[in-house]
Amino acid sequence: MNCTRRIGLRYYSTASSPSTSHFNQRITSLKNASGPIKVADALHLFDEMLQRQPPPNIIQLNQLITVIVKMKQYSTALSLYKQLKLMGIPTDLYAMNISINCHCRLDQAAYGFALLATILKQGHQPDLATYNTLINGLVLADRVFEAVELFKKLLREKVCEPTQVMYGSVINGLCKVGDTSKALELLRFMESGSCKPDVVQYNTVIDSLCKDRMVDNALQLFTKMTEKRVLANVITYNSLIQGLCNFGRETEAAKVLRDMEEEGVSPGVDTFNIVVNSFCKQGSVKDAQLAVETMIRRGLHPDVITYNALIDGYCLRGEVDEARKVLNGMLETNLVPDIITYNSLINGYCKKKQIDKARHLFQEIQHKGLTPNVITYSTMIQGMFQSRNPAAARELFNKMQAKGLAPDICTYRILFHGMCKNSQCSDALVLFTSLGSKELTEDVDLYTILIDGCSKCGKLNVAMDLFDELCLKGLKPNVRTYTVMISVYCQGGLFGKANDLLRKMEDNGCLPDSVMYNVIVQELLKKSKCEEAENFLEEMINRGFMPDSTTFTMVLHLIPNVGKESRMRTIVQKLTSVER
Repeated sequence: MNCTRRIGLRYYSTASSPSTSHFNQRITSLKNASGPIKVADALHLFDEMLQRQPPPNIIQLNQLITVIVKMKQYSTALSLYKQLKLMGIPTDLYAMNISINCHCRLDQAAYGFALLATILKQGHQPDLATYNTLINGLVLADRVFEAVELFKKLLREKVCEPTQVMYGSVINGLCKVGDTSKALELLRFMESGSCKPDVVQYNTVIDSLCKDRMVDNALQLFTKMTEKRVLANVITYNSLIQGLCNFGRETEAAKVLRDMEEEGVSPGVDTFNIVVNSFCKQGSVKDAQLAVETMIRRGLHPDVITYNALIDGYCLRGEVDEARKVLNGMLETNLVPDIITYNSLINGYCKKKQIDKARHLFQEIQHKGLTPNVITYSTMIQGMFQSRNPAAARELFNKMQAKGLAPDICTYRILFHGMCKNSQCSDALVLFTSLGSKELTEDVDLYTILIDGCSKCGKLNVAMDLFDELCLKGLKPNVRTYTVMISVYCQGGLFGKANDLLRKMEDNGCLPDSVMYNVIVQELLKKSKCEEAENFLEEMINRGFMPDSTTFTMVLHLIPNVGKESRMRTIVQKLTSVER
């Protein structure tokens, strides 16, 4: 919003003007307003203040502009300071700090540092707030290394004594870029110094440890924090509960929840949402429903996130009708579903092959004013391919692009997989060669889908060419790629090449899995290569893998009548003894 406005002759009016106390009351009223504060109200007051003769001092103007900054109207605040400068009203260090903060919030840290230079040039001494704001601005701009260097310089040159806020900004930045170990080091440094960490700094590191799959370290830090008499809050407990639930440690999460309540910290909606989501991902939707009922009994109101978790939980269990009931119940409570709500339900219908219901819901989204996103389109495209309607799937893919939505890597994987499954390998190859994005043309999964599709369409030479192309690009095949390629060699009777590739993948640090061994054994048996199949079966069992039902059935058919010696019979006996 551009708020640079001309100040007319009325500024110079000699008429009686409101008193300073009157403006103070108006500013306080704006600060304490319970409803949404209109920017226009604040700007109107600013105009009134400038009409006063003499104008109010900078302290009072700063108070008003601070209210505007709290509305996140950073550009507006800067334009007001510019206006004051044009009128010759002098600013102070506090005003400069507000301006630095606004520039940083607008991702203009360079302007913030330019203002620092102005402060120094004018003979002022930057204060702690100045440096706090600049460090936080660098963190917001993802320039964490520079923030750390500035922080070190302030410490080294004893420019100022860092506060919890400054330490917190640096710790937050380090966690933001995934350097949790350095953040933990800084936290330890705080513990040993005069500025002790509070719950905010501990929470930042605990949450980052949980996200880095280091939940036990987070629990240890939590214990140490409480031993130092730093009281945990709901954010601390939420991070730990989320971390434990993410790794299937629900029993421990339940204990943390009980401990939380015993310590007098009441779980909030976010806490229950973590629990509800965890139950739903396990398939325990009934337990999730009980958790929601507990929420309501405690006077908490389930939100969109709560209902989304329930809907997703029912869809994962294939109970789409129950998921629809949850959506209806959500609407009855006047909660507005978001695109995530509809995406989950559309996915549920597609998985159940109820494509007409998915289509209806897809249309409903648009009638309700929501915009389908990449996930919505990708889910619908996959559903249409699965319902054997490749033409509709490709038409929807084209519509998606026509609406300005760029398909992501997952969309292309779905598209190519669907095309290959529906005997459209040639079209898929043409489309692949037309892709300009390096991310797409160097995606191992896309290559794997195309190699597999070509092999199933009988284009074995094309599949081999694609694999060679992948390797020439320096891409690393994964276990799925190797499995598909070994199957291609076996289909072509190139068993020597299949065996060489198996050994090569192990040399490259990619270990074969159960699927790969089953594919090799089945392909060998199809070609009546019984001796080779027996060798791989034994190797497979020795590595702790078991034949699947298809392999086992094929093996049983090859066992001769009782009385005849058979290596295959010995292998089967070994298998049955392992199962016992």
